[in-house]
Amino acid sequence: MSRDGDLILVLDAGTTSTRAMLLAPDGALRAVAQRELTQFYPEAGWVEHDAAEIWDKTLACARDVVEQAGGADAVACIGITNQRETVVAWDRQTLRPLHHALVWQDRRTAEFCAALKNAGQEPVVQAATGLLLDPYFSATKMRWLIDHVPAVKAAAAAGRLALGTVEDWLVCKLTGGAHLTDASNASRTLLLPLAGVGWDEGLCDLFGVPSSALGEVTDNAGEFGRSDPELLGRAIPITGLAGDQQSATIGQGCLAPGETKATYGTGAFVLANMGDALPRSGNRLLGTVLCQLGGARTYALEGSVFVAGSLVKWLRDSLGMIASAAETEELARSVPDSGGVVIVPALSGLGAPHWNPAARGVITGMSFATTRAHVARAALEAMAMQTADLARAFAADGAAWTSLRIDGGMSANDWMAQDLANVLGLPVERPDFFETTALGAAMLASVGAGLHGSLEAAAGAMRGGVRHFMPDGSNAAGRHAAWQRALLAV
Repeated sequence: MSRDGDLILVLDAGTTSTRAMLLAPDGALRAVAQRELTQFYPEAGWVEHDAAEIWDKTLACARDVVEQAGGADAVACIGITNQRETVVAWDRQTLRPLHHALVWQDRRTAEFCAALKNAGQEPVVQAATGLLLDPYFSATKMRWLIDHVPAVKAAAAAGRLALGTVEDWLVCKLTGGAHLTDASNASRTLLLPLAGVGWDEGLCDLFGVPSSALGEVTDNAGEFGRSDPELLGRAIPITGLAGDQQSATIGQGCLAPGETKATYGTGAFVLANMGDALPRSGNRLLGTVLCQLGGARTYALEGSVFVAGSLVKWLRDSLGMIASAAETEELARSVPDSGGVVIVPALSGLGAPHWNPAARGVITGMSFATTRAHVARAALEAMAMQTADLARAFAADGAAWTSLRIDGGMSANDWMAQDLANVLGLPVERPDFFETTALGAAMLASVGAGLHGSLEAAAGAMRGGVRHFMPDGSNAAGRHAAWQRALLAV
């Protein structure tokens, strides 16, 4: 591989794995390395990661791809994208984690959220942050760590506590101490007003989170620090940061108001670009920061579904019904319909637009005639049903979709992509290069490093071809009705 000095190193710290990729300024993928992350489930509804493992495996992946590039001189900059809302607590002096990270899927703070709702706080919080009171978001996890982990409480009392999301943690470890978070990730904490420059003391007081433990809120592109030269062979500037769903939206080229994408990964996340207008929802969608450049923010309206690809993983690993995720497409095509089977995959509660953390998954409509093919097809059909619920909510908020750009691991399933088009009655567009989350981080980093002059220029240079799935006229009315009945059972 040539030592051209303009490669972009992307660190993609996801929920089930962490990866490093090298992309060229034209979007070509030059190298990739990946490591699985251990999932910890201490109690029902609790989900944790080892923050030290996230760092160690991310660094190992980065070293792998830098070696493949022939050394650090081939790398111009670093972009980071990450699972959002997951909280890490660490000691500012030792840079050691003080407890396992609490993952975005974790539901242990449901009672705290319910107490705040009962106290009438949700409308106030939603008006300020665009978010709802749900365990999904970071602030209640931060409060739980302070209340329940003695080491975290002691660090807070001593002024040594750092609280942050995963990109903050990785920047800190890469640089040897920088403590900062980009506006897209900060907007997922419940502590950043959509129209505010930095943390809000009133919100910090409400959730019991000391603002002194939080990092500086920054743009999504710019120079945020340089890596310790001992880590990768030289000091490489970190020039792009974004939460994974915002990064995928940018990677899909949704840079103009109204352009919408859906990512089908562990969960499913739909974001519609709202330009510089503060997003307001009357239908339990979320307002979020898409990106901030030069202090100016672009916003998005978002619908978050907690279970998508993790449903297929559950069928494979916990129930043993399939040998691989790819098998679901063959099984779905092998039967004319789901045989009346409907799955509501509320394995960790229901997200938008329902927001029911107490909901649990159900499978309805089974009979002695039900086969694993029917269950597999119903699992894929659940993706379109959940997406259709979101489409109606977006339309009610004045942000109706005219098409949908999809990405994420599940989008590789042609049957599911076509089913989405049929159920939504809309064109569905899928890029040839699926790694849009990494691509978005690379685009931001390229702008921050001066490789491209704007995100529009980066998108024009780095996005590849696409495939279109058009509605075929299939009638999904019966499925909608069965889905609505099944929702009542959760």
